This record gives sequence, structure tokens and C-alpha cells, in this order.
Amino acid sequence: MPRRPQYRALAGIDRKALEAFQAGIRKRYTDEQILAELSACAKRLGRSPTMREFAADPETTVHPQTVIEHFGSWNEAKRKAGLVPRRFATRQELLDLLKGLGEELGRIPTARDIEAHRGRMPSKSLYWHTFGSLATALREAGFDVPVGEEKLERALEQGAELAHTLGRLPKFADWSEARKQDESLLTEWQIYRMFEGRKGAWSTFQFLVRERLVAAGTDVAPDGRLTA
Repeated sequence: MPRRPQYRALAGIDRKALEAFQAGIRKRYTDEQILAELSACAKRLGRSPTMREFAADPETTVHPQTVIEHFGSWNEAKRKAGLVPRRFATRQELLDLLKGLGEELGRIPTARDIEAHRGRMPSKSLYWHTFGSLATALREAGFDVPVGEEKLERALEQGAELAHTLGRLPKFADWSEARKQDESLLTEWQIYRMFEGRKGAWSTFQFLVRERLVAAGTDVAPDGRLTA
């Protein structure tokens, strides 16, 4: 037997009249207006917004449910707006976003580029978790990334993370000690050899880590301390 409506008012609804009313409500906003609001909200937040974040944004005028009615789902609307659904990005979507960023830049994207395009690009950590490294993701996206570049990128990522843990740029001895606790780190000697073991090799590495931190919005004092 067909299920009977819980409330009498629902049983008496004229379906055609309801559909006409809903269509009229939807016409209050164009798809372009909604996508523009999504993009503007993401820019204000610095990341792709959740439904709750979008609804809480005092500068948005569209209700999340209206967004869903227009595009079928929240994540589909975000895709149309060029934003990344934070928890539901597929492997292929991640690769397509890398390709698109590379075409826009006219070169191979770096971790710094991904950070600079937060909101419409996923976090670099998502690429690491999904592909094992950013270099692997770039290769799968069709970019020609030399093996040495991959190792240096990995070293810089690890260097930035260790700097945040220490509150300063890591010294050679710091790295050696950290490696005892975490064997996923490259060895201090692997890093040293990347710079051909020359005088000033480690300070060169520290300089590159500092550049990575500054690009991500962290201030580094002249003595290597992280100040923000």
C-alpha cells in the first residue's frame, strides 16, 4: 500500500502548483549569482566553505538549500564554482586541478603555488596523503618532474613541519635527533648531499625552508626563530 502522508495538509498539496512555486523561488537567483556568492565566500574564508560556513557568512544572501536546489548537491555547486569539495575530491579531480593550475601558470605548480591558491585548490597535505608526495601527483597529472626535484620537495616539506615543531629553523643536530624519533624523515646526510656537501650546504637548506615558511604566511626572524 502507498505510504499515507503524516499530515493532512501534505496530502492535499497540488503537485503541479507546488512545482510551479518552487520553480519561481529558484528563479530569484541565477546560477551565475549563486556561483559568484560561493566563490566570494571561499575567498573570505581562505578555503572551500561547508554548508554551515556558507550559511553563517553575513555577506551571503543565498541559503544553502537554494544552492542544492539549483545544482542538485552542495558539492556539485562547489565544483561548478571551481572550488574543491574538501572531503569528497576524487583522485581524478585532484589531478585535473593540478593540470588546470599548471596551464594557468604556464609551468609545473609547486607547493607554494597550491598554498597561494587556497580556496579553489585542495591543501598540499591532501596531495601527500592521496599520492604519497606532491611530485608523484604532478607526474600522474602529466608533468615532467625529475627525481631529484621530488626529493628536494620532500625535504622542504619535512623541514617546514619540523621548524613549526621546534619554533625555529632546524639545525643539522636537530634533524639528526628528530630522525631518531621519526624514520620517515630523510636523513640529515641525504639532505646535505643534495647540496653537494659544500660549505654552507645546511644553511642553504635552511634558507629554502625559510622561503617555504614565509610563502605560507609564517614570519621567520633573522636568527631563524619563527615569530608568527
